[in-house]
Amino acid sequence: MQHASPDHSSIPDVVTDASGEKLARAATIGRGVPVLAFDVGGTDIKSALFDADGTALGLRRTPTPVSGGAEGLMERLAELADELKEQHPLVVPEAVGVVVPGIVDAESGIAVFSSNLGWRGAPIRDLASARFGMPVAFDHDVRAASWAERVLGGAREYANSVVLIIGTGIAGALLIDGRPYMAGGYAGEIGHSPIGEWPCPCGARGCLEAVASAGAISRRYAEATGVSIGGAKEVISRVAAGDEVAGQIWNEALDALTLAIAQLTAVIAPDAVVIGGGLSRAGDALFDELRTRLADRLSFHRIPQLVPAELSGNAGILGSALRARDAAEGKA
Repeated sequence: MQHASPDHSSIPDVVTDASGEKLARAATIGRGVPVLAFDVGGTDIKSALFDADGTALGLRRTPTPVSGGAEGLMERLAELADELKEQHPLVVPEAVGVVVPGIVDAESGIAVFSSNLGWRGAPIRDLASARFGMPVAFDHDVRAASWAERVLGGAREYANSVVLIIGTGIAGALLIDGRPYMAGGYAGEIGHSPIGEWPCPCGARGCLEAVASAGAISRRYAEATGVSIGGAKEVISRVAAGDEVAGQIWNEALDALTLAIAQLTAVIAPDAVVIGGGLSRAGDALFDELRTRLADRLSFHRIPQLVPAELSGNAGILGSALRARDAAEGKA
């Protein structure tokens, strides 16, 4: 199959704050109480203080502590909070948002499991409440990002949607009737839905992200050709240039993504699938192909709109801030 050349027209414009961190242009959460927000990843932490206008102040990345467990993380977050409050003494936060990867039970405030951070059963919300002395919102990073997309970004017109973040892996979140569907933190693991038979680093076989993530696409091409490349973007460029191996790997990734979205369509009938992460920057080479393949695979089903995420890499911290606002208002 002949594929279109990658189109980067769907990449959102960005602006840069004084810290040098890139912000999606919609880097405001609207008026409300000031809050602290943290987006904790396996390698770095994003932190910011959001003022009453909803503008992110002092947004930056710092390394995630490699030791000390959940208690060590709380100490680091407290240090970052003190620095932000010292830099902006007139902005007094009334709540804190903390989002992390892994299996997160937001209702109980427990980080059930995180391979990136080495946690099992960590009482993050209680630890943060004790350390900060104010209301704390605790959630999964991608679920928080999906909420930001629902309120501010690509999912705002769709009450029922799926948010897929396709990068090194594939993470997902479900929005049903305008609210996140959590199931104790286990819902949304779309990247580990079984699609085929290839091995996945998680220990299972056939996981979607083992063939369709940006990381898998570049890795599989390097394994097949012995050629080291700069990522999935280069594989897609080689497809347009007629590289048959690249074409096969890209075709398999598209087929797997199509099957996963088709299954979601049959089961929960989302209005839209919002796609973010590095692979979304492939533009028409991704979105047009998925639309065509979905139409070929499905029959009477309501085919969801496929739309790019709008909040770039900052959806997580924007979602953290929105959830903190909810906590301040007694909604979380």
